[in-house]
Amino acid sequence: MRLLLSASLLLLATACVPLGTPITDPNAARGTAGTQKPPEYYADKTLRYQDHTYSPEVRSVQCYVATGQVNEVFQPPVVPLGRSQAITLEFDVLGDQSQRFTAKLIHCDQNWQPSVLTDLQFLNEINEFLITDYRVGINTRVPYFHYRMRAPGVKLSGNYLLVVQSTGGVPVVSRRLLVYENQVQVGLKPGIVIGGEQRYTLQQLDFGISYASVNLVNPASEVKVVLRQNFRWDNAKYNLRPTFVRDNERRLEYQYFGFENAFPGLSEYRFFDTRSVQAAGIGVLRIDPQTTPVTALLQPEVSRASQNYTQYQDANGQRVFESREFGNGATNADYAEVTFQLKAAQPAPGPVYVLGALTDWQLKDEFKLTYDEAKQLYTGRALLKQGYYNYSFAVAGTGASRTVPNEVYFEGSHQETENQYDLLVYYRPPGTRADLLIGYQTVTMNNRQ
Repeated sequence: MRLLLSASLLLLATACVPLGTPITDPNAARGTAGTQKPPEYYADKTLRYQDHTYSPEVRSVQCYVATGQVNEVFQPPVVPLGRSQAITLEFDVLGDQSQRFTAKLIHCDQNWQPSVLTDLQFLNEINEFLITDYRVGINTRVPYFHYRMRAPGVKLSGNYLLVVQSTGGVPVVSRRLLVYENQVQVGLKPGIVIGGEQRYTLQQLDFGISYASVNLVNPASEVKVVLRQNFRWDNAKYNLRPTFVRDNERRLEYQYFGFENAFPGLSEYRFFDTRSVQAAGIGVLRIDPQTTPVTALLQPEVSRASQNYTQYQDANGQRVFESREFGNGATNADYAEVTFQLKAAQPAPGPVYVLGALTDWQLKDEFKLTYDEAKQLYTGRALLKQGYYNYSFAVAGTGASRTVPNEVYFEGSHQETENQYDLLVYYRPPGTRADLLIGYQTVTMNNRQ
């Protein structure tokens, strides 16, 4: 699955999207009408050290590295030390009144728990930043304000949580940021799955770490690595230990035989285009521009679990906001109530959700689909900003694994799928209190370029 959209994709016609149960009454979000309560997902305002949205009024959150290029919103918030101010956070707040928001950085250890460092140990300024860059949505049926800020500069590599707060210190948005330095050499490359049927469905990543230029104490146990697929945290590989330690060469090698370093390849992401409210775009069955908000019904989808691999270009689960009629998706794009449809002859073994960057890669209540046995159809609705979206369908597990998304059930899995992977290398020097991100590398599996 491809991270960057080609020019041809960006010229696709507008489309609309469907989701299950209505998530939010737009009028209620404005505080003018409606009795529908916010979904349970938003009830707990406790700060989470992860990518999280804490209010149903907050929408369309994007955190990326500003590069000045057209596809910069697809760049994950990962930067080398010295460039942390290039990380940009944008979000909308539904309503017709602006609000006062402040932001702060929390330094975290490699397990994403707050570290014991004081603010001055990783910042050169007071750790409270007033967000002054905000604009009102222009001529939109669903009123909103668009907020934007740049992350502050930091002095140490590692994990950071950027937290936006409303008056009273209530969290509104939190996003994980990564700042790295290349103290070690990371060798990350596509591998070959050794196995039976798994070689057709899994993608393996082989990697090693050379530390000839830096003196690491007890690297076999003190170096920690995290392997991610498409920059996601929900299915990342943790606790990967080196299988070979070559002291003479000052190198750690990670070679596994139990698929510890393998991911389901899945399929290229499903997509729809709602960049126009005047005509149905790709993936949209019909659109009604006369309603408030605009309503969009997506094409009925089917399971791809038993289908052969189909190659096409996608955005690896991401999305971009834009208005075909007025441009500038930040303030000119309106919101539409999108209905997702998924045909299924029988119910799945667990609850079914829409999954992707539009859900923070989480199984959110508002993106849960409902099943109509008579129609053999899952449906669901969500309020989404105009744009081009990637998504997949996922089945939730049971018990302790109920929050773990199973995308293979409806999407299938193929080793031919294009995916991006990155490896994070952490190390805490003796006598210090910070986990440094001392190595970082990305690689594309089945690169189409």
